[in-house]
Amino acid sequence: MEILGALIAGTFIGSVLGFVGAGGAMLAVPILIYGFGFEPSVASTAALAVVGSAALSGASAKIKTKQIYYRDAVVIWAIGLTTNLGFSSIVHRLSEDFIAIGFSIVIIFAGLSMLGSPLTTIHKRMTWPVLIAISLLIGSITGLFGIGGGFLVIPVLVLGFGTPHVIAAGTALLVIAMNSATALVGHNALWDEVSWDIPLLMGASAVVIAQIASRITLPIHDVLLRKIFAYFLFAVAAFSLLERLFIA
Repeated sequence: MEILGALIAGTFIGSVLGFVGAGGAMLAVPILIYGFGFEPSVASTAALAVVGSAALSGASAKIKTKQIYYRDAVVIWAIGLTTNLGFSSIVHRLSEDFIAIGFSIVIIFAGLSMLGSPLTTIHKRMTWPVLIAISLLIGSITGLFGIGGGFLVIPVLVLGFGTPHVIAAGTALLVIAMNSATALVGHNALWDEVSWDIPLLMGASAVVIAQIASRITLPIHDVLLRKIFAYFLFAVAAFSLLERLFIA
């Protein structure tokens, strides 16, 4: 049953990454915690491997169709290295409650970011001040919570700079892949605590599905897709907070 559960979970994660371009870790971490009994810090470490590999698979499909802003993706990863590696190196010293509650708060903001209204309809590139600020913030949350940061990349590109969703999603996938790989190295102190059989099965399933989903255009508007995903994130955050604050 655990094998089947891991494969189904990976399918779900890969689908979200492929269709939305973000949110894989926001699903992987709660699934590993509540579905497979992982501690929050261990779940965030395992999620980096699952989501990073799936995001790379999804990004490879976008590369072939030239739907990635490489400059933005590489700069976000490179500037965010300092905060990513810095927080990754201390995450094993933080309390499980801090990680679990902080993760829930982050995904609430992720949901809110998906509900924003466009500030412009004119397609332009991100400015350097915005790139630097986004890079440092994404590096921080990736290092602490195992979240690749696609939920910030997509709204900033789409709502703030008029970027088509398909390009924003492709760029976000590449950012997630690079950030996840970096943070996974930084989480090396927790590698021995991870039971890797479940994450490996989830990752294998997610890789295949993300590759397929990245090539498919859903017959619904991008705005509706972001709204559906936002309300789903609110539900996940509410459950996680209630469980940690009142049940655990």
